[in-house]
Formats: sequence, structure tokens, C-alpha cells
Amino acid sequence: MKILAAILFLIILYSLGSALYYMYKDSGNSTRMVKSLSIRIGVSLLLFVIMMIYTYFTHIA
Repeated sequence: MKILAAILFLIILYSLGSALYYMYKDSGNSTRMVKSLSIRIGVSLLLFVIMMIYTYFTHIA
């Protein structure tokens, strides 16, 4: 579980960094920044749900 969380966290950071890069490079003429931030939100929600499920199943036993 810790490895999966770390990998998803690194994906979140990469997506955030690419959004920052596209913000400066495209100067508002592209939707690549919005797509990067949307991916970040989706992966963040996925990580949150996985952590909630993991917590539920570890405390139920």
C-alpha cells in the first residue's frame, strides 16, 4: 500500500509540475494546463478513495 501511495503521489507532483510548465510556456493559448490539473485532481481523488478503503479494511479485522 505504501508503494502505491508513493507512486500516486509522485504522479500528482509530476502533473502539478507539468501544469506549471504549460502555464508559463503556452501563455494561456492552450488547454494543456487544464488537462494536467484535471489529471491531478482525478489521481488525488483516486488516492483518497484507496486510502479510505484500505483504512476501512484494516480496522474491520
